[in-house]
Amino acid sequence: MTSSESQASGSVRVESKSASDTAFLDDFATMSTFGATTAGGVERQAATAADADNRRWLSRWLTDRGFTVRYDRVGNMFGLYELVPGAPYVLAGSHLDSQPRGGRFDGAYGVLAAAHAMDRLRRHYTDHPEHARHNLAVINWFNEEGSRFKPSMQGSGVFTGKIALQAALDTTDADGTTVAQALGAWDMLGDNDVFTVGDHHTAGGRAVASYAEIHIEQGRELDKAGVLMGVVPSTWGANKYEISVLGAQSHTGATAIADRQDALYGAAKVVVALRELADEYGDDLHTSCGQLTVYPNSPVVVAREVDMHLDLRSPSDELLEEADAKLTRAFAEIEVAADVKIERRFAHTWKGHTYQPEGVALAEEVIDALGHSHMQVRTRAGHDSTNMKDVVPTVMLFIPSVDGVSHAENEYTHDGDLTAGVDVLTETVARMVEGKL
Repeated sequence: MTSSESQASGSVRVESKSASDTAFLDDFATMSTFGATTAGGVERQAATAADADNRRWLSRWLTDRGFTVRYDRVGNMFGLYELVPGAPYVLAGSHLDSQPRGGRFDGAYGVLAAAHAMDRLRRHYTDHPEHARHNLAVINWFNEEGSRFKPSMQGSGVFTGKIALQAALDTTDADGTTVAQALGAWDMLGDNDVFTVGDHHTAGGRAVASYAEIHIEQGRELDKAGVLMGVVPSTWGANKYEISVLGAQSHTGATAIADRQDALYGAAKVVVALRELADEYGDDLHTSCGQLTVYPNSPVVVAREVDMHLDLRSPSDELLEEADAKLTRAFAEIEVAADVKIERRFAHTWKGHTYQPEGVALAEEVIDALGHSHMQVRTRAGHDSTNMKDVVPTVMLFIPSVDGVSHAENEYTHDGDLTAGVDVLTETVARMVEGKL
């Protein structure tokens, strides 16, 4: 991206690339102080004090640059800038919330990259208004991670009509606090919708033209290949479960083994069954138990109940359905073998779908024009773009994660990759603003 590039090509001129990079990295360092852990990560779960502090900082940053900040009815945060009165908006962003003791790059990089990209575009189209067809919006989605409140991708799920608003607002954390209460405590819950997407929203009035998101890969493909940019053509499907293994509470010393209804024993069998499924299908199926809560969790009591969060992921919807059926059969066998009952209380699923080919081609053209290496990478993780791609044209970009580490404090991406990603996002969104997607 140089000052010699053609305005007609959609290029955005940056007066000083070095100064722009430094400004981004300085802002990223500041943003990473919110909820910072001693091991270099962040603890910034949705609607906690650290998350609220980070949102306030971003709000000031956007407002200082002429953006109007709004919250919708599920706490999604928007920075709006109107270039063409009444025209639809191009949205770009990700999420600021983290996993417990998570990494500082996951999600947050995409929000700040979008903010810097949109600010560059604001200045560019103020000087060249004749090229703009759409308006600008930075988005920080609420509760993408799903660690404090479940399910994940909650804000974009409500936005796209996949999750009912009231159901989301009524969701509670482990302490019984609802989403509505948590967001209300920080005054980050809007009274109206900010955008209209299809028939899912009836208030707000603003239309969405398209959406872009950039994220660390959270895998090793780019890092192993020595490639800078990943363009996402499609996503894996996923089935997520919240189950309870129910037994009977009793004394660990006095109760004979044959008389026990040990919920933890049954839960252990579930964990093993999940791993055996993954081993059976190889690289085409990922399984996990991400959370396990034992009651009463006493050293001298046989557990009466274990709550578990499980997930199955696959690039094949058919394989995912087959594995799901096998897991259901395994549950029945475990109930008999461990003398417990297994209740499946919640399921959150999405199919493996493709992103619009036109968006993939557009992103690849931009990356080629900027002289960077790239490859297509199918995403195994869920992202807010996973929801958005089903309702508006969507572009999903990756930059490398060193050693593929993510959801951990040692998550890391090199500064040069971070700033190059901002350049690619800026040029991609510029073409979207000019109506080329």
